[in-house]
Amino acid sequence: MTHILIVEDEPRIVTFLEKGLHSNGFVTTTVLDGAAAVPMALEGSFDLMILDLGLPDKDGLTVLEEIRGQGAQLPVLILTARDDIQDKVTGFETGADDYLTKPFRFEELLVRIRARLRPTVSKTAQTADLTLRHGNITLDLRTHKVKLADRPVELSAREFTMLEVFLRHPGQVVSREQLLNSVWGYDYDPGSNVVDVYVGYLRKKVGSEAIETVRGLGYRWKA
Repeated sequence: MTHILIVEDEPRIVTFLEKGLHSNGFVTTTVLDGAAAVPMALEGSFDLMILDLGLPDKDGLTVLEEIRGQGAQLPVLILTARDDIQDKVTGFETGADDYLTKPFRFEELLVRIRARLRPTVSKTAQTADLTLRHGNITLDLRTHKVKLADRPVELSAREFTMLEVFLRHPGQVVSREQLLNSVWGYDYDPGSNVVDVYVGYLRKKVGSEAIETVRGLGYRWKA
């Protein structure tokens, strides 16, 4: 199972990352400062590191420089509020594999993570990971195409991401909070009914019986 090291000190973002990554099958370990991040990155037990630059003790670029200087080869995805082009250039020159600025959408982060992990897995495993099937529905993560009994189904980006969450957890209850985190990101209104609205959209496109409402808990994919 893929193990991701999260180096981030903002609790809200940590919670968002952990929930989203866990719901997509990743194992995570979180550290809140750069001093703790360096020895953990050098352990060799992680498949990828998500690294904030604005850490409380040691700047993320310093962390990156230190681990690269000591031979750490794990992919590093910088996740930061610094959006200046020079910061990005410096990040890549220091050894980052990717650079994503805050605020961000989880679906974009997930795509970037998969892209960085792809060279480390076999071609067969890549194909399996990038195609989700359940019953008569198929979702291709590479092309963003969906088929229902070999018939193409047109979905918006958010509908597609919501369907992906359901297909990764068939038969399991998925809470509204999980769907908000995965589809709309960490900057959302928890009192909104947007999840219910989009579930309605999906039902119209993939069948009203496909998604079951579990009162007080959320929704379950049962098609």
